[in-house]
Amino acid sequence: MQLSPLEQRVVAAIAERRDAVVALTAELVAFDTVTHTAGAPPREERALQEHLAALLRRHGAEVELIEPDASALRPHPMVPAELEFDGRPQLVGRFRGSGGGRTLLLNGHVDVVDAEPRADWAQPDPFTAVVRGGLLYGRGSCDMKGGVASMVIAACTLAELGVPLAGDLVVNTVTEEESTGAGGLFAARTLLADAAIVPEPSGLVVWVACRGSLLPRITVRGRAGHAGIHQLPHALGGAVNAIEKMAIVLEAVRRLREHWAQRPAHPYLSAGDCVPTIVAGGEWLVSYPASCTLECHIEYLPDRADGHGYGALVEREFAQWIAEATAGDSWLREHPPEIEWGVGGVPPAEVAVDDPIVQTLLAAGGDLGQTQGIGGLDNWHDGATLTVEAGIPAVCFGPGDVHRAHTVDECVPIDDLVACAQRIALAAMRFCA
Repeated sequence: MQLSPLEQRVVAAIAERRDAVVALTAELVAFDTVTHTAGAPPREERALQEHLAALLRRHGAEVELIEPDASALRPHPMVPAELEFDGRPQLVGRFRGSGGGRTLLLNGHVDVVDAEPRADWAQPDPFTAVVRGGLLYGRGSCDMKGGVASMVIAACTLAELGVPLAGDLVVNTVTEEESTGAGGLFAARTLLADAAIVPEPSGLVVWVACRGSLLPRITVRGRAGHAGIHQLPHALGGAVNAIEKMAIVLEAVRRLREHWAQRPAHPYLSAGDCVPTIVAGGEWLVSYPASCTLECHIEYLPDRADGHGYGALVEREFAQWIAEATAGDSWLREHPPEIEWGVGGVPPAEVAVDDPIVQTLLAAGGDLGQTQGIGGLDNWHDGATLTVEAGIPAVCFGPGDVHRAHTVDECVPIDDLVACAQRIALAAMRFCA
């Protein structure tokens, strides 16, 4: 399919706005929106959202800034008891269509991870963007303020040129993605759309799938005793080393990882995994440790989700595996490991390759001479929440390499920013027609 004259005009207009895309990305990087932690005051989330709101309003969008009532979202695995949205509003900007067309949602998060260790950055201030060698450097430039800038420029260009759309084009920027996922959950609970594009750094590949996550904390109890004194068997009251007993659990986790790796491969995702991330135990240098804890990060595939789209099946499988693996030890059989599931579990998701939004993005890429690849994200993104919670097929398509996310000297290619904006604009024209 060739570009129509109007589509050619839009693509050319975005190319001419190259400096505007760079400038907007740099402006967004300059806002300190390091993701929220419990008890911390807001940073510059409101100022950033107001900056975007003003730009969208100048181009004719109806814009709301909303500080959700977090209690209305609870109970939910993504919403800890202490979470509030005070000072961190969610933005919804709507470019209304003439009616009768499909609604497309453009969703991106504006929070970023901490810039530490700042001393390792090549630039003096990670929140002051630097352009060098065709790349824009700065915290959040790749994940995902560059993607937000691309989608906003795409939407504003369509509005500025008066491109007719039958359906609505909705621009939605949220907080909390790097911490809890609660901002995306609010979007899923309140927005209606026929499809969504989330411009996370996919390298201009259409990501149709992602893995879900679970966060187990396993505690093994031992029995304290003097480490310098020979101990009787535990049945006779002797001390039990909780760290040594945790080694049995660690071996069980290792074998579980091998078991999951042997399951049928997913075409776009790595196998399910369980990575030990934190281990802590012991109370005193000369005492047998009375307890030991292990924290893990589980990633699981979409086909392992339960009927609600989350990880209850995986939780049961994990607990049963640990129970069976430790049943051969007499102490652990009598004092089984305790498993707690932390807040922060997120769902996997998958959108069919023949879904209209996937095919629209692929066709737009072909007509623009861009890559038409399909892939998946081994981690998670807000689009999964939109897919699972709202039934909105949401795919990732954005500028930059995800391996540059969360790193020192984070950066995004400027050519990617422009190409992403062009393709999102073209997809919106066709999807919302």
